[in-house]
Amino acid sequence: MKFSPAGAADVRSLLGLLAAKVCLVALLASGLVISEVEALDKVRIAVSNPNMPNLTVAMAQQKGFFKDETIEAEIIRMNPNVAVTALATGDVDYCQLFGAVVGGAIAGLPIRIVAGYLDNWPMTLIAQPEFRTLKDVKGKTLGISSFGATPDLAARLMLKQVGIDPEKEIKILALGSDAARLTALKQRVVDLIVISPPADTQMEKQGYKIMARAYELFSFPYLGLGTHTRKIKERPDEIRRTIKATIRANRFIRDNRDEAVRVLVGWGKVERDFAYASYDALRNLFNADGAVPEDGLRLVIDQARRSAKIAREVASTDVADLSFLREAQSELGIKGR
Repeated sequence: MKFSPAGAADVRSLLGLLAAKVCLVALLASGLVISEVEALDKVRIAVSNPNMPNLTVAMAQQKGFFKDETIEAEIIRMNPNVAVTALATGDVDYCQLFGAVVGGAIAGLPIRIVAGYLDNWPMTLIAQPEFRTLKDVKGKTLGISSFGATPDLAARLMLKQVGIDPEKEIKILALGSDAARLTALKQRVVDLIVISPPADTQMEKQGYKIMARAYELFSFPYLGLGTHTRKIKERPDEIRRTIKATIRANRFIRDNRDEAVRVLVGWGKVERDFAYASYDALRNLFNADGAVPEDGLRLVIDQARRSAKIAREVASTDVADLSFLREAQSELGIKGR
């Protein structure tokens, strides 16, 4: 087929128009991608350790739950006192501590709890083989990590549950790390220690006696989501989306043992057997709704008041704002407790 010069010109014009349209579509697509990347809200989340109790935010990051909510999360390991300070100064956007955030809010820091992840403390009292019941340790020596830390508070509460006054009827030694406490128990420097899983089951296999587990005695929220009051005022939508992502992460952890262990091994740099033992010991403590039980929150508030020697009454709303949690639950089709 032959084309006239005029026809050839028309073809060239048509091809040029098509090429221009293709370029325009490509540019628009590129712009949309750039726009989508720019739309991600960057947040910094502090955790105390890359371990099983703190797995919620790591799972939300690994499985893309944050990204689904247009959030790009940076997870930072910080000691609890540093994390609370960083939260109060705005150097991090969120932290997974619970009791420390409540204590900080009571002390006047502009921080609040907005969700809960673990409904109780993964703490166990384990003693020398000769003890039969927790009441038998009255007058004995207890090994904790440090005074005022979570293991110390958990141990005192467990002892009080059986009528032992830890202030008067127990000698308490601050020994530091889990390893140091285990060594002290083995060397009989102390009669019992407070420890977190899976060390408790490992010690039980060696003949030591599990005296009590915190979650069997009371409800005391252990980890959750804390943020700054300024973010509550200025970024409520971001808080709601962050909570949605973490609730999804908790539900995934509960329902997917092998995948949870795989993420824990990579994130926490732990052995697979240890990861499975940690998962099996703690899985039931991860809630499926992000809720903060009122009775548990009151326990945390009262304990924080006693520790800080504060006589005034403290309302739940002074330390927590759960309105965003309820919105997130509604959007996920979850009925709150």
